[in-house]
Amino acid sequence: MNSIYDIKPSPNELPSSFADRLGVLYSSQASEMHRKRHGQFFTPVEIARFMSSLADCRKAKIRILDPGCGTGVLSCTLAEAMLIRADNLSEIELVTYETDEQLISLSQKSFSYLESWLGQQGVKLDLKLLVSDFVLSNSDTLENQDRDVEYFDLVISNPPYFKLPKTDGRVKAANSIVHGQPNIYAIFLFTAAMLLEQDGQLIFITPRSFASGYYFRLFRDKFFSLVQLDTVHLFDSRKEAFQRDEVLQENVIISARRMKSDGKRPRVTVSLSHGLKDLNQRQTRVFFFDELLDTNSYQKILHLPASDAEAKVVHLFKSWQGNLNAYNIQISTGPVVSFRAKRFIRSQVKDGLSIAPLYWLHNASKMKLTWPLNKTGKGEYIQVCDQSLSLLIPNKNYIFLRRFSSKDDSSRLIATPYFADSVDADLIGVENHLNYIYRPNGHLDRNEILGFAALLNSTLFDTYFRTFNGNINVSATELREMPLPQLETIKQIGNAIIIKNNFSQSVVDEVIEQFFKLEKEFSTVYE
Repeated sequence: MNSIYDIKPSPNELPSSFADRLGVLYSSQASEMHRKRHGQFFTPVEIARFMSSLADCRKAKIRILDPGCGTGVLSCTLAEAMLIRADNLSEIELVTYETDEQLISLSQKSFSYLESWLGQQGVKLDLKLLVSDFVLSNSDTLENQDRDVEYFDLVISNPPYFKLPKTDGRVKAANSIVHGQPNIYAIFLFTAAMLLEQDGQLIFITPRSFASGYYFRLFRDKFFSLVQLDTVHLFDSRKEAFQRDEVLQENVIISARRMKSDGKRPRVTVSLSHGLKDLNQRQTRVFFFDELLDTNSYQKILHLPASDAEAKVVHLFKSWQGNLNAYNIQISTGPVVSFRAKRFIRSQVKDGLSIAPLYWLHNASKMKLTWPLNKTGKGEYIQVCDQSLSLLIPNKNYIFLRRFSSKDDSSRLIATPYFADSVDADLIGVENHLNYIYRPNGHLDRNEILGFAALLNSTLFDTYFRTFNGNINVSATELREMPLPQLETIKQIGNAIIIKNNFSQSVVDEVIEQFFKLEKEFSTVYE
């Protein structure tokens, strides 16, 4: 690795290109374990330049924060952009943070060149490179303690990405916005928002998972009370943005401003590209903020439609007034955790042993339950005894819904009708990777089951789900609040499926299209 530290800028090389070159070389030599520990995924210079193009600050002296600077590619591209955009730019005060001590000398090398380059343009660079943790260094800001805060005009970041244990000091500092096991990138986002001048701007590239999910609910509540979205950029490929790091992740670039005192929210531009090469040919659409997020809702889910068709689907769903609770229907997670219930799980029936069917994720496919499947290591039965009763549920009509989808699955939602008369049993077991939908103190009729299952399996629902869900998890919390058409309509859909006696995906989509007068093609292709 010593050879990296001898590298010098090429003649007339932009600081951003030099920083990018250092980052690529560092990534190629640092161990995967080291980079994983620091949550490092270096920003390609193409993305850095696009992010910097979103910045809009016209001051002669600009204060910039880069809370996880790496080799400085984001800071350098932003400085280059401000040289063109700002009026009579004379000075940039740049505050950066970096915790990876192996990177510091490379960061210094990048910023030394940036200082020299800006000086040639008549702009002074006042640099603070802090070898400390960004969140802990600003913990009193998160805890709303009084101090002399230095606010920033611009914050730009590709924050680290990893989960934090509840005992971590950063979690304790950010306890007002975290729940469960939080991801550090959300804490970076919120801390940055707290450090913005009024009307100051933050520009981040992060995973898309903050847009929904129970664990990010508090974050969304606080974050969107602080900032107003300006721009959201989506990639319809999960692998293009950080391809050189072989990262498979749904990423999003957001630009937001610290909320003005009047509380007014301008329109939001949502753009889409496949990856890096077509950033300059991106498709753009403009929305009112309340079309994307209902600030009066409990979950405050952020919808990000990537096409006109997806926008129409979101509009359709928002016109529906029903939901599971309104129809006295609940969704729960299967209570059988296989490693904890191992002593009760059986692969075959034994004389004298009371058993019940056990349903796993692999038994459930779209509109079809396959049981038994005789999958190695996955017993198809569970013993019924006093000790296992708390793990079992009554054998009645349900809809099984996979809690996780593979990143290679074409659909996020995979729902399976289950009818009590399919087995001769009083109780059944449902493994923890399945959710089950049911009516407490009652039952679901056959047409309700088939109607709900068809809706959940439809391309319509999958399209809507993808507008806010940025991971492979299917949250019961989100499904409880998901808008639904009238219950009578759902029953009629079920009746139509029964008449056709065909549960194929094409028939399901045909029925749904007919009921809601949809165009045949309205989904975005995801890789």
